[in-house]
Amino acid sequence: MAKKISIDSFRQPSLFDAFDLVPPANQPQMPVHPDIERLARQHAAEKQQMPFGPVVTQPVPNKFVFMSLGSGSSGNCSYIGDARSGFLVDAGVDAAKVTEALRARNIPMSHVKGICITHDHSDHMRYVYTLLRHNKHMRLYCTPRALTGMLRRHNVSRRLKDYQTNIYKEIPFEIDNFTITAFEVQHDGTDNAGFYIQHDDRAMTIATDLGCISARADHYMRQTDYMVIESNYDLNMLRFGPYPEYLKARIRACNGHMDNAETAQYLADIHSPRLKYIFLCHLSQDNNSPEVALSEVRNALHNRGLTIGSASGTPADMEADVQLVALPRFDPSPLYTFRPKQ
Repeated sequence: MAKKISIDSFRQPSLFDAFDLVPPANQPQMPVHPDIERLARQHAAEKQQMPFGPVVTQPVPNKFVFMSLGSGSSGNCSYIGDARSGFLVDAGVDAAKVTEALRARNIPMSHVKGICITHDHSDHMRYVYTLLRHNKHMRLYCTPRALTGMLRRHNVSRRLKDYQTNIYKEIPFEIDNFTITAFEVQHDGTDNAGFYIQHDDRAMTIATDLGCISARADHYMRQTDYMVIESNYDLNMLRFGPYPEYLKARIRACNGHMDNAETAQYLADIHSPRLKYIFLCHLSQDNNSPEVALSEVRNALHNRGLTIGSASGTPADMEADVQLVALPRFDPSPLYTFRPKQ
């Protein structure tokens, strides 16, 4: 006959009871399963190490990076990403050049999850299908009207639709750690958009190819830490330059391009301590120069009493109120790193 054990005669241990190596002689002990004893001893040891309970850690904001791969009428493309993934804004730069430039900075194309298209002009989307076809994991993010414009105006495969994810202005969408909102800008493409890009506690705004500042563009530009804004031409260089009059009129129109003086005045008007980086983009090769554009904006900001750095990372730059950079027309820019706010 099996031996019966009277449960009432033994103290019943709970999972996290402390276990004595030698039980009291006058108190019978219920046999304990080895796994339960191991967990109990582990819990007791942890309580001794953390008398005030376990340390609860909060997610730490990540740094993210920005790089222009080309900015101007010959082609526009930029990369934004963090340690998890990234994406392109526009695809007007040769696909092989984009791949090579990113690889040189240890960013494989597998890290790039998509392409956000601002509008359907060729200098912003010329290589979009090539990039998507060679990197089939990537998605195309654009409005339905922008996609229609690309298919109607350019010799591009209709299979572009297979990669598209519809986006709509003022409705945020996500690419991994980034929350992106498209907004209306004034230009003569099809359904032109700028992008307001949020990452943890910081925001970046990209507004290229705009003839004037719309109310919605102004709304997002006033709440950004890092801004990419058009400074397309110097008014006198355009006025006395070789362009035909109809083209000069198109460029100067409210749905054309921003000149240096307009951009400079706007930046001086809206600057706040939050705005730390200004990137001047889409500089005309014939009607502007980096030196002229930078001088115009620098003077306007100086008149506001601001100190200007050049994003070179020197101690003097680190102390400046804002960093000012003119993005290269044809070549990749440095990789700029934006760290969490202190």
